[in-house]
Amino acid sequence: MEWSLDTFITQVTERARYDRPQQGARAVRNVLEVLGAHLVGDDRTDLAALLPEGCGPLLTAAEPAGEPLSPASFVRAVADHGNEDVAEARREIDAVLPTLADAADHALLRRLLTQLPPGHAGLFGCTDPG
Repeated sequence: MEWSLDTFITQVTERARYDRPQQGARAVRNVLEVLGAHLVGDDRTDLAALLPEGCGPLLTAAEPAGEPLSPASFVRAVADHGNEDVAEARREIDAVLPTLADAADHALLRRLLTQLPPGHAGLFGCTDPG
């Protein structure tokens, strides 16, 4: 699926039940910047290529993380990155990652999930690859 930036942000804004698109844009930025540090190689660039202009660099510009994060640690990392509480970070993640899952085909999503520790699939709104 090809998304415009407005459509992508609108989808995130609606999923998070935000009042303003600026809140959706902030969520996209926070989540993609943290996620980008935990993905590497062609899978990261393939996902970035599917995203609207301006979103891909949020994934690819991140320096690789020193260690993988559990799902709970990922939520805390998004909270720290956005200078917000864990509940708001979870709201952002619950809006952004399922929207990314909609943009990616099944094979790419599976490859992305195999790069992340077990349990991340739930953050994307799907099941762990088997």
